[in-house]
Amino acid sequence: MSVASAFQSSKIVPDVIPVPPSKIIELKYPSGAVAQLGNELTPTQVKDQPSVSYDADPNSYYTLIFTDPDNYDGPEKIYREWHHWLVVNIPGSNVSKGEVLSGYIGSGPPQGTGIHRYIYIVYKQPGKINFDEKRLTNKSVDGRAAFSTQKFAEKYNLGTPVAGNFYKAQFDDYVPQLYKSLGA
Repeated sequence: MSVASAFQSSKIVPDVIPVPPSKIIELKYPSGAVAQLGNELTPTQVKDQPSVSYDADPNSYYTLIFTDPDNYDGPEKIYREWHHWLVVNIPGSNVSKGEVLSGYIGSGPPQGTGIHRYIYIVYKQPGKINFDEKRLTNKSVDGRAAFSTQKFAEKYNLGTPVAGNFYKAQFDDYVPQLYKSLGA
């Protein structure tokens, strides 16, 4: 299945972005888990930041967004998306050299909320950008709710995404430990 058709059949288009990416982001977790366009992984498997790779121009800058659009199931769609990781001004595909706006937080779907989609999206930036977002550590949940990948991309003129991948996850025994580490 192509990245574009997987994003469409999983309703990531139009829930998160209007146009699907065409290339894959390779995601490998320290646990050995690998995201494969909608396979199910556990919060325990994805608790640590993955290695991320994608086709990139080494002379360009990229933005990486990791988001959960199933955070809130109420009528106000604004609250649905919760971003887990946000790295910008990535030189080529060297994510470790990018500017971290929001530190990595693994999946933590609350008990009883069913299966959530966890989506990685990469945009090629028009150039190096001065981002005015609040910087968040991986212990801060401040400002992560009510995120909109689409609005963020529009604000910084990121265009359409160039690469993506996703997996699905539901509550497991690790989630309460994650919440505790976040002070929740």
